[in-house]
Amino acid sequence: MTDSLSQALIDAVPRLWGGAEYDGGLVKLAGGASQECWRFAANRGGDSVSLVLRRVPALSRKKQGLKPRIDLPTEAVAMSAAAAAGAPLPRVHWNTGAEDPLGASLCMDWLDGETVGHRILRDPALADIRPDLPRQCGTALARIHAASVEKLGALPTIDAAARLEVLSRLHHGHPGHRPVFDLALTWLERNLPDPGQVRLVHGDFRTGNLMVGPDGLRAILDWELAHLGDPMEDLGWFCVGSWRFGQIDKPAGGFGSREDLFAAYEAAGGQAVDPERVRFWEVMGTLRWGLDCVEFAEEFRRGDRTVERAAIGRRTSETEIDLLRLILPRARK
Repeated sequence: MTDSLSQALIDAVPRLWGGAEYDGGLVKLAGGASQECWRFAANRGGDSVSLVLRRVPALSRKKQGLKPRIDLPTEAVAMSAAAAAGAPLPRVHWNTGAEDPLGASLCMDWLDGETVGHRILRDPALADIRPDLPRQCGTALARIHAASVEKLGALPTIDAAARLEVLSRLHHGHPGHRPVFDLALTWLERNLPDPGQVRLVHGDFRTGNLMVGPDGLRAILDWELAHLGDPMEDLGWFCVGSWRFGQIDKPAGGFGSREDLFAAYEAAGGQAVDPERVRFWEVMGTLRWGLDCVEFAEEFRRGDRTVERAAIGRRTSETEIDLLRLILPRARK
């Protein structure tokens, strides 16, 4: 596989990034359930540059419904719009569709930094910057949501009602009975907000999809769930309990308060934050992740006997506890 991709890059690099040549160093990176991720080098103007190639395998199983992923060219457009608005992202050098000899791919700069959630929250080297991360994340989200949507027509529009319909269908399609999920769906139906402003939404802005260094937030990664929708969705998803990696008393990504996050967001030009609207999206996000956990467990039962499927599947109960804390008044105190 490595040899064939190296040969493809020898042709693709000068064709897609004028003046550059493939410089070797190809290595496959860990992670990436739906896409391959590779690091390699290119020489441009006498300088060797480290790059990352995300690529859809020739044989890939794309899951739709709960996570409707956009294709890589559309993802590149969303990233470019967010970068133009001032959000920190790796620079994209090219993207190709499935018809290209390289296949569907996206090439961007390699950046150094930490992306593993529990390390971001516990690494002593990042201790000095952690208190400022809520401000930096709030600022980054405000810039994403300020991006012009005029050229983003290829992105799907997903509002609260559409998201709720998908979650309800998936919940009722799973075997077994989960009363807490029933309660969450009822609560969401009763508290469904008005559509509101439609902006660019990252869709998966959370600890684990952020790159952090000693100087702070360096890049926002994994744009495959980007869409047009309610910007408060990103704020609510960021505060979901599962993305705090044990720092349960710090709702903003595991390193800060909701209040600090909201204040930074507004100070950077984001719209006025309605905490109850964000709470709605935090409940929605918690249920969304809970259904993901159920799906992992079902895949394990169907024969996909990986540690990942088993470990994530058993976390369904954690999301049930988080939902009760969010929905029930006494549990929130």
